[in-house]
Amino acid sequence: MPQPNDRLYDVAIVGAGPIGLELAVSFQRAGADYIIFDAGQIGQTFTRWPDQTEFFSTPERIAIAGVPIPTIEQRRITAEHYLAYLRAVVEQFDIPLNTYEKVEAIERCNGGFELHTQTLAARYVYRARNVVVASGGMARPRRLNIPGENLPHVTHFFDHPHRYFRRRLLVVGGRNSAIESALRCWRAGVDVTISYRRPEISPEHVKQILYDEIATLIERGKVGFLPATQPVEITSTHVVLAPTDEHGQPTDGERIIHETDFVLLQTGYEADMSLLAAAGVELTGEEQQPTYNPDTMETNVPGLYVAGTAAAGTQRKFRLFIETSHQHVVKIVRGLTGYEPPVADTPRRNYGFFEEPKPDPLSHK
Repeated sequence: MPQPNDRLYDVAIVGAGPIGLELAVSFQRAGADYIIFDAGQIGQTFTRWPDQTEFFSTPERIAIAGVPIPTIEQRRITAEHYLAYLRAVVEQFDIPLNTYEKVEAIERCNGGFELHTQTLAARYVYRARNVVVASGGMARPRRLNIPGENLPHVTHFFDHPHRYFRRRLLVVGGRNSAIESALRCWRAGVDVTISYRRPEISPEHVKQILYDEIATLIERGKVGFLPATQPVEITSTHVVLAPTDEHGQPTDGERIIHETDFVLLQTGYEADMSLLAAAGVELTGEEQQPTYNPDTMETNVPGLYVAGTAAAGTQRKFRLFIETSHQHVVKIVRGLTGYEPPVADTPRRNYGFFEEPKPDPLSHK
């Protein structure tokens, strides 16, 4: 049986990524009684990044709660650097964490919500007046659902180029992750070919520095390129590629048999919107974007808010990421407590660490 908790929190935060942690710090500064959950560890998504992968965003734009990210090289930071920074923020503010505790259901109850959670050892029930879901938008890879996708030489996750040294690798995809993976593998002595469902790799969809380099390598024949193709079957020795139409969908045209040793499917990720849907939040469109008030981030379920990339569902074209989600924190915390939290754009001379106004916590409103 679930173990009940008689405490009534002002706010429960679901997700301990950067935006979830920024919410926690802001509510703590506002004097609100909060609790934060994550099904894994803080910043779990970044642990799946390849070693030494750099952010495209500058450190100033991904800093949270007005806390600067110190750098030695004065350049963009890696995922490892950012995880160390997030740990430091947690330590600095002594944020109480309920990590490795998955929120399985959010249900309405008298005075707010009940959150049903699961750990490896037990199940629990918590109560909160308000809930903010900041669970991110990369819960699982976007699968092609084709034969052979689960073979051992096929993966959706790029770990390290050394694995493919002096072997043939087919990279499927044409956005930033796919191009960066292809470049890093080529530099590590890998025979790389890219299959992309569009007729060309577009500078509108790839960072300029990556686009310039991959375009040069393809033009010189250093990296293979199979445009307007998409895998329809994977075997132990080859991949069957179908031509695609103007929408990037496979057609009945002549198949290409491409021999390869490994297949890296960089086809993007999907958000898990089931928790919000089960709580009664309306999801719209193919991307399953939750319905919310853009001025407050409150969904159609009163008292239930959404923040960060979760507010966009599964993004085909990214418009919400860390640096564009800080204002979600401001809107939610200001609306619930009256406190104006510092964000990444706050000038360094005033990060709000001293002589902060202390509004009444939510429980006194």
